[in-house]
Amino acid sequence: MTLELDQRVDAIQSREDFVAFVQALVRDLEHPAGGEGWENLDLARYLEAVAAWAGDVDIERFYQNLGKPAPRELGWNFIGQMLYAAKMYE
Repeated sequence: MTLELDQRVDAIQSREDFVAFVQALVRDLEHPAGGEGWENLDLARYLEAVAAWAGDVDIERFYQNLGKPAPRELGWNFIGQMLYAAKMYE
């Protein structure tokens, strides 16, 4: 993988970027290291983490922590950020 997941998720600007990110996320989970860095290895736990993160996130603060202004509309990048966060969110 040429870019690390955190770099890939930050680079999402289009649907195509999002698709490539999700494919990289799958490869990361299926890596021979057994999903190293993944807190939520089964689908139910992962989806629970997606829902929990989406419900808990303060969008303004989240983007402030990234050093970026919060977008007017949430798009592909935010969905990617949510999926990335859920890999380790408890």
